[in-house]
Amino acid sequence: MQEDYLTKIRSAYNQFTKAEKKVADYILANPNKVLFMSISDLAEACNVGDTSVFRFCKTMNVKGYQEFKMMLSLSMRSTDEDITETSERNITLEDDISKLAKKVLTENISAIQETYSLLDLKQMTAAMDLLSSARKIIFFGAGTSMLTAMKAMNKFLRIEQKVYCNEVVNVQLMTAATMSPDDVAVIFSYSGATKDTVEIARLVKEAGARTIVITRFNRSPLTEYADIILLCGANEGTLQSGSTSAEISQLFLVDIMYSEYYRRHYKRCSAYLEKTSKAIADKSFN
Repeated sequence: MQEDYLTKIRSAYNQFTKAEKKVADYILANPNKVLFMSISDLAEACNVGDTSVFRFCKTMNVKGYQEFKMMLSLSMRSTDEDITETSERNITLEDDISKLAKKVLTENISAIQETYSLLDLKQMTAAMDLLSSARKIIFFGAGTSMLTAMKAMNKFLRIEQKVYCNEVVNVQLMTAATMSPDDVAVIFSYSGATKDTVEIARLVKEAGARTIVITRFNRSPLTEYADIILLCGANEGTLQSGSTSAEISQLFLVDIMYSEYYRRHYKRCSAYLEKTSKAIADKSFN
């Protein structure tokens, strides 16, 4: 998929040093200004040395500052939307309810759009191949990501019987340790740095099973154990910790996986959906 460069910076954010994060923060907040700044101008604006800007470019896998500006310019031209300043998107103490509601709406829409731009079709296709051939599909997550894992399991359970999930971390750890090479783990973690989740991934790998990781950052302790990485969008501001945008971006990927799985196994899934729908039919008022 077409990936804009600002999205790429956000996905690589946890790889940056403290000085590089200052550079990234300035670029994300002022992308249009940066296009007309020299490397020294940007370094001065970020209160870092020229070498920190150069290291930032190397981390972003470009040869130098001029190539970085070219990539940034091309990605900004390729999008149909105007680049919105970070300060105009983040919720502040001065916002009234009307402004706050608009920012929340923008953030949630942006999370889905960003996730779509990060979608790697080869990785998604490989993930669907694993799910199709798996003996068991087990969803894992901790904290807020546990809720996402449970929702994913509940959705897939309507069309497939080989899906499992348990909200108790100790049970997850035991389940991970006893998986077989024919099983597939789908692990949700926004940060990719939650200790319990990383330990689950390690146990899955040790058991010989395959792992699909749905996360925000391409490199993290969790992705070290991943066979397939699916990146989600969403960034939380100071007053947005615990916002639903991260969950929405993950569930967008779940919807894609569910729809593709249903499409691939339409006859079998349709028959199974009919059974599960009948099983819960009397739970709704008519």
